[in-house]
Amino acid sequence: MHNTTAQVMTPSGQRLINRLCKHWAHKLEVDIEQGRVVFEGGVCLMRADDASLQVDLQAENAELLERLKGVVASHLERMAGKETLVINWQ
Repeated sequence: MHNTTAQVMTPSGQRLINRLCKHWAHKLEVDIEQGRVVFEGGVCLMRADDASLQVDLQAENAELLERLKGVVASHLERMAGKETLVINWQ
């Protein structure tokens, strides 16, 4: 299993989790309460506090992990609207 984490500084973390989960719920397994989204071959876990959003990604292989990083980041940026997010995966 391959893993990566990003901490995104935003006061809107919980709103972003809710929007992403609702967006993906029509085609993926989602648990809004736990901020959990299950992709084919991977899982995204999200947690928020007043100042940040923590995103943890797991994938079956490195190639899929890279693809999921792009998918999650692009969707976060889209859901953030006018707010500029800095997403640095580690």
